[in-house]
Amino acid sequence: MDILDTIIADKKQELLLEKQKVSIGMLERDPMFNRQTISLRDRLAGSSGGGIIAEFKRRSPSRGMINENADPVKISEGYVQAGASGLSVLTDKKYFAGSREDLVRVREANQCPILRKDFMIDEYQLLEARAWGADVILLIAAVLEKDEVRDLSAMAHSLGLEVLLEVHEESELDFLNENIDIVGVNNRDLKRMHTDVNTSLELSEKIPADFLKISESGISDPGTILKLKEYDYRGFLIGEYFMQHMDPANACRELIEGL
Repeated sequence: MDILDTIIADKKQELLLEKQKVSIGMLERDPMFNRQTISLRDRLAGSSGGGIIAEFKRRSPSRGMINENADPVKISEGYVQAGASGLSVLTDKKYFAGSREDLVRVREANQCPILRKDFMIDEYQLLEARAWGADVILLIAAVLEKDEVRDLSAMAHSLGLEVLLEVHEESELDFLNENIDIVGVNNRDLKRMHTDVNTSLELSEKIPADFLKISESGISDPGTILKLKEYDYRGFLIGEYFMQHMDPANACRELIEGL
């Protein structure tokens, strides 16, 4: 069993406990459940800026603890002030030290598109995302079946949520459907934790032109972003590079200014 299999097995157990604590009815009655969502796709498509999706995360399976005592409100507000087009918030607790509270606090502090970054495998998590204030949910092709992507993306749209489908190899492009809003190429192989930005370059022309595409992981300098723009990437999800700095928001500002 590789790390990805282990994470999903743990996620299934975590969800069993969450469903016992918080009912679907409780999620649907949350004040944020029916808020008007903000389109990340539109923000990126119309962006004249860098298209940066700045991520808040404390740790990762590959790096361990990155920024243990980071304040999600301070950092997310700084990201937006620096010019980020959108935000990404990790909510997985065991492997990324994230939480519901992180997402809720970031939502309350910012009026911009927010991605709930987690291992989404169950419809219940879509209801959570809606109640916690997310605008976009992540579906990872490597941990789902094609029909699961179809069903989850359709439900997300019915809830007013946009869908980012994350792929790492060409075969996963078969998972695309009419309910996918953004295709994200993850330059990190989640099974071997190896990162190579060339993955985005190689998959670029294989992604149908009607899907807006973003590049994820391994991005840390303006030159890489400018190169990816030549391949029609409109968004760039960056977390680890920013979060390893003492002042993540300033690192974001310097990168955007460098563009």
